[in-house]
Amino acid sequence: MKEKHTNSERILGGDGEANIATMRLSSNSQTRQLEAWAVTHLPAHTLMRRAGLAIARLAMAVAPHARVIWVACGPGNNGGDGYEAAQHLKQWGKTVIVTACDQAHGMPADAAASRQCAIDSGVLIATEAPEQYDLCIDALFGIGPMREVGAPYSTWINNINSKAAPVLAVDIPSGLDAETGTTHTTSVCAGYTLSLLTLKPGLFTANGRDACGEIWFDSLGVDQDSEMVFAELNGTPPRVVRAHSTHKGSFGDVGIVGGAPGMAGAALLAAMAALHGGAGRVYLALLDTSIAQLDTGQPEVMFRNPNELAYESMTIVAGCGGGNSIAEPLQGILQRAARLVLDADALNAISLDASLQKLLAARPPMTTILTPHPLEAARLMNMPSAQVQENRLNSAQTIADRFACTVVLKGSGTVIAAPGRVPRVNPTGNARLASAGTGDVLAGLIGAQFASGANPFACACDSVYRHGEVANNWLHSFPMTAQDLAKTVCRI
Repeated sequence: MKEKHTNSERILGGDGEANIATMRLSSNSQTRQLEAWAVTHLPAHTLMRRAGLAIARLAMAVAPHARVIWVACGPGNNGGDGYEAAQHLKQWGKTVIVTACDQAHGMPADAAASRQCAIDSGVLIATEAPEQYDLCIDALFGIGPMREVGAPYSTWINNINSKAAPVLAVDIPSGLDAETGTTHTTSVCAGYTLSLLTLKPGLFTANGRDACGEIWFDSLGVDQDSEMVFAELNGTPPRVVRAHSTHKGSFGDVGIVGGAPGMAGAALLAAMAALHGGAGRVYLALLDTSIAQLDTGQPEVMFRNPNELAYESMTIVAGCGGGNSIAEPLQGILQRAARLVLDADALNAISLDASLQKLLAARPPMTTILTPHPLEAARLMNMPSAQVQENRLNSAQTIADRFACTVVLKGSGTVIAAPGRVPRVNPTGNARLASAGTGDVLAGLIGAQFASGANPFACACDSVYRHGEVANNWLHSFPMTAQDLAKTVCRI
């Protein structure tokens, strides 16, 4: 760990735009460890002063014309950061009102000192929120333990959420769990969040994205130890330039097995995504044999009977629109497929059959990728989906370790996990992906990347990022369909 010059940087826009390198995400204990190091190695009170200045500067950047600023301060170091920011804002000519409990008793020493400095500088300390204000700074709880929020804090949070004024959260919106992204029943919904010292995984997954708005980061001049990493923020994939001297066999074959009666569209979308994602050849084995064996909109896709696929030399994407029909061929697929992406109904079938679970766990390492949404993950883990969502990183890692494979747990802040790897949280994507078929497109895209010989964890990370990036870059006024997504993904 060491000091360096720093400034706040924008990590993620409120609309989901992202173009970033892979970044470290820290647990609460790692953040506190870094804070303890900084307090020991920096001059007294320096860290909190840096935090206050960073908050005040960002406040003026996001609300430059604000005249009345409400700073809601809690009883810990997060509140101390708020007191420091209040002093700067007052010096810059703003009307600043700090709400805090009556006494400083029990506050950490640095926070208590910041409170007294704010009082000495003439900052108004009140017990009730102002009726009108132009900006609110949430400096209540930070990464402190999740708690029942009683008065006056619950009243202040309700006030924050009920007004139209912009909200800047210090470190993390109060009531949001910094590690899991789950929210307390009483929690702040911010338009801007300034994460201090470290980035936290809860900012980027589960309820975090909706709670945080734009996400900014300031290390406060303290470099994080390279080994201090709980998870990583998935970064922009490297651009791949294909050699001129190649042919269709250079990029692998993808076989899609799915499309039970009434659900053939899911398999067709996966095949389209695999083709547009760069697979050399794409074969489609529909479980509904009544469907015509030609996709006139995508004639490059070759139709086959499921029994005719060369499983031993292909990357198989199984389960898209598979219904109950996927269970019959699944045993052979698990035993024979050289590389395998399991999605949707294939995962549901495995969750119901212990023998299929054993076959999945017995597959060779680095040959399998699972792409569950939370309900499918819950079925695999035999628990309610709400429990999966309570700790998405842990859920994804548990499934990955149990079945010795790469897992893509879809949702807001998709989590990619694999045995022995630091899990990643993906920053791209938005609500445009919340429509039928987009998951099938992701499975097909991953299949295409996997077929090219890529490491399963790497191809999952890259595919998930590109998949979400299409939604971020969608500029049309009409909604984005899964077919639009499949046709666009190779252009990103």
